[in-house]
This record gives sequence, C-alpha cells and structure tokens, in this order.
Amino acid sequence: MKAETLALNALREAVLRMPADRLTASRTAAISRLSERSLPTPRHEDWKYTDLQNAVDISNRWLASGAVVPAPNSLDKLVNEITASIDANWLLVVNGIVDTAQFDQDAHIDVERFTDSSAPAFADGPLADLNAALLHDGLRVRIHSATEKPLGILIVDSADEAALVSQANIDVSIDAGCDAEIIEYQSSSGAGESFCNSIVSMHVGEAARVSYVRVQDRHIAHTQTARLAVSMAKDSALDMAGYDVGGGLIRNDLEIDLSEPGAHASFNGLYLAGEGQHIDNHTRVDHRVGPATSSQEYRGILNGRCRCVWNGKAIVHKGADGTDAQQSNHNLLLSPQAEIDAKPELEIYADEVKCSHGTTVGQLDDTALFYLRSRGIGRREARQIMTRAFAADLVNRAPVDACKDAISALVDARLTDLMQEANS
Repeated sequence: MKAETLALNALREAVLRMPADRLTASRTAAISRLSERSLPTPRHEDWKYTDLQNAVDISNRWLASGAVVPAPNSLDKLVNEITASIDANWLLVVNGIVDTAQFDQDAHIDVERFTDSSAPAFADGPLADLNAALLHDGLRVRIHSATEKPLGILIVDSADEAALVSQANIDVSIDAGCDAEIIEYQSSSGAGESFCNSIVSMHVGEAARVSYVRVQDRHIAHTQTARLAVSMAKDSALDMAGYDVGGGLIRNDLEIDLSEPGAHASFNGLYLAGEGQHIDNHTRVDHRVGPATSSQEYRGILNGRCRCVWNGKAIVHKGADGTDAQQSNHNLLLSPQAEIDAKPELEIYADEVKCSHGTTVGQLDDTALFYLRSRGIGRREARQIMTRAFAADLVNRAPVDACKDAISALVDARLTDLMQEANS
C-alpha cells in the first residue's frame, strides 16, 4: 500500500547515520518542521495540478532500503558527455554528493562547501525542509568579477535498480557591477526510480548583470522538484531562459524578488512534453518598489497523453509605482490527449503601473500550413517546419552563447521524437 506521507521515523534514522558536521543542527531542525507539515499535495492551491505522491513513494522506498547513495563515479560517462558539450567551468553535484574535482580554480570565483563554512539560511517550505534534512553538503559560490568561461552547475543522478533520492543546494552571489554567465544543467540516467530535490539561491548585486540558462534533460521516468530564488539589488539585471526536454514529473519554481529600484528581470521558458510526462512551471516575481521591470514568455509543445502547467504570478506591492510587468504563455498541442493548465496572475496594489498578460493554446495554423503546402512542401514536412519555428525563437534567445549549440541539439532531438509520435 502506498503511504500518503513521508516515513518520518525512517527519515530520522537516515539522518542519524549521516556524519556529524556543521549541517547537523539544520538537519535536526528540518525534521522537526517536517513532522508538523507534510509535503505539498493537490489540496494546496499552488499544487492543485501536480501530485507529489510518486516522490513520496520513491522517498519511502529509498529510506526503507537504507538510504543508500550510489558511488558518484557511476555517472562518469554521462558527466563527461555533458561537460564536453558546453565549454564552462563546472561544479558537480552527483547523486547528491558535491564534487569540485573538475572545477578549475578561478581568481574571479570563490567556492566553499557548506560543511567548511557556516550553515546557510535554508529557504522556507516543506520541500526546503526535506532538502535541509537530507543534504550531504552544499556549495556557496561568489562571483566577484567577469570570468572567461560561464560557471556551470551540473546536478546529475543515476538510479539503476534501487530507488534513489538526492538533494542539491547551491548559494550564489554576484558582486556589485559584475557581469556573470551561469548554466544550471540537470540530468539523470538509469531505469530505476529517482527523485531529485534541488534549491539554488542567487543574489544579484547592485548594477550587476547575470545571464542564466537552466537545462533539464532527465530520464523520461524520473521525478524532479527544483527551486530557484533570486533577489535583485538596485539597477541589476537578470536575463534567464529555461529548457525542459525530459523528466517524468517535473516541477520548477522560480521566485524573483525586486526589492530595489531600477532592477530588470527577463525570464523565458520552453517545455517539450510527450507521452506520460508532467511538466509544471510556477513563476513568481515580487515588485516591491518602483520603477522596476519584469517580462516573461513561456512556450510549450505537447504531444500524446501528457500534462503541462504554467502559472505565472506578478505581484506589484503597495508603493511600487512605475512597475512594468509583462507575461505571456503560448502552447502548441500536437495531440487531442495533451493537456495544458495555464494561469496568468497579476496582483496590483500600486498606482501608475504597466502590466499585461496573455495566454494562447492551439494547434498548427491551417492557413500557414496551406501556404507551405502550396509551395510544394508535403504536409508532414510543413508541420515539422512550423513546429520547429515555434520553438526556435526561444532557443535563439538563450542568453549564454556557450550553450546555444547544445540546447539546439537537445531541443531538435526531442522535437523529432515528438513529431514522430504525432505522425505515428
């Protein structure tokens, strides 16, 4: 029988087996909080379309089997393939174990482990508590001047036979006036059950500029929850793009806090889903002062019996006059069984603001298809051209040049699979 909640006794035993270090106190406190509140369920408004029961079941089976973590070297081949495809300076979290061996010491970047420094201030919420309870170690990264290569953060897992649960926690700060490029890449392999729960926190200093790319290419049967929380100082800028091409059940939470004037956040996302996939993108941007601007555009291509969610929320707090918040979401359905739940939200408590949102859901345009076919292009090829064009705009807008070719190859391969399914 499936359990509805985490097996807390087994969780406590797993934590007690972990070595005593500077994270011990935070692990104990996290377990105490988890005993008072469960992981999110569809009864919670922000989780009404996404059920984490599978993540709970995987966690309980993993805990019951002794909470074994496979050796990181079991993923050497996959790690090498990914790091060779993108020229970056890589920090690794492999099966939840921090590995800095591939990182080239850089005078522009300071890196330290949580267990070698003070314990971080963990985020609030039950998934953050689970992360704190089971975290082996995390990384604190400070970028204080421009680097020759982007900083790469690779979070990768392998579940071959037994269930695996892993946690990753990275804290990044970018100094005032600094330009930084960051790539977060999440992947996994193996036919076993896997649940990865990751948290990345980032502070962008005054007048700093950050280009951030997030790639998710997990095994089609694996589960992931990921949270990226960004705080932005005066006159800072964030240019971000996310790409979801894999995973069985994926939940991405992006939280951006604009608490000082002159800040600008631009964030886009592309999600490609096929048979059996569930991809949920929740975004929230808090405009606490003005003037400040934010813009987001998410696009989805769905085929087969799959479900995607986009919930974009912009909150303009009292006194944030001069805010400009724009959001849009567009979805292309290649199958009548595909489902998208789109929910744009604007909460405005200030005057003199400029805010807008829009959502579209539909199939390929018949007029455009007719135009291509009238030029001698077959129906299947015409559909392929239009589908790839729908995705290409966001691929071309990837803000880090070093990973554009790799993203283009991933998206192209996934679109080929989706269109083959659509034509079968």
